Amino acid sequence: METIHLNERNLAEWQKKASPNVMALGCFDGLHQGHCAVIKAAHQKAKEKQVRLAVMSFFPHPKTVISKGKVHVHYLMPLSEKQAMLQEMGVDTFYIVEFSEEFAGLSPERFVSEYLSGLQVVHAVAGFDFSYGSRGAGNLDRLKQDSGGRIDVTKVAKVELRGEKISSTCIRERLLSGKVAELPEFLGRSYETQCEWNGEAFTLQAHYTLPCPGSYQVVIKNKVGEVHREVTVMTDGTTIKSTDEIPLFFKGKLSIVWQQEITQSKKLRIS
Repeated sequence: METIHLNERNLAEWQKKASPNVMALGCFDGLHQGHCAVIKAAHQKAKEKQVRLAVMSFFPHPKTVISKGKVHVHYLMPLSEKQAMLQEMGVDTFYIVEFSEEFAGLSPERFVSEYLSGLQVVHAVAGFDFSYGSRGAGNLDRLKQDSGGRIDVTKVAKVELRGEKISSTCIRERLLSGKVAELPEFLGRSYETQCEWNGEAFTLQAHYTLPCPGSYQVVIKNKVGEVHREVTVMTDGTTIKSTDEIPLFFKGKLSIVWQQEITQSKKLRIS
């Protein structure tokens, strides 16, 4: 998979190199079940049209830029993990657009012309509520018109769980309230964070969000995922400390798979 960091300075260069593709559009933070539905729909269209499958994401998060830094977004995964997952899903090209104030000010027509038609998109796929252009004035109902009829569109319906829309926001809310045991239903997998362990302390990789302060049952995995160990950790929301002894051979890069919060009643039974 080719990963391209796209901005207004190099856009013309990548336009020249682009080939016909079906593109999935969205921020895709966390790559939850709703996001996967969008990418799977795009994958099917790309197979039908026998063109490349592309994904376009945006970084930093639009809310941070539009609020001029006043809104702090709790990211669910760094770009490196998103990249690895998209490659596993069969994506050919991953565009990471630099979301700047200038980009946010593009008219819907100009966004479609420069970032979709200009990159040889023949079919765009996104969630039902995807918007684009200045103040989010563009939406999927007008995208074909904005492209002069050159781009077909697939709108993916809302993906729900027990009547609730699966979204990055609802996942963050559960994470920040300690409800990590509920996350697999929304993500399609357990919430996992990449860390470095020096034998004493964990150093969390950037652009992950830790659960709210408390104690948690977790599984730690070494960097190749071949050795697992179930332990209890405590977090204050910014740092992680294990309350169990961890073998020294885990030193280096490892993953923490968050399984469930240990409530006060459970702590009393454990002790």
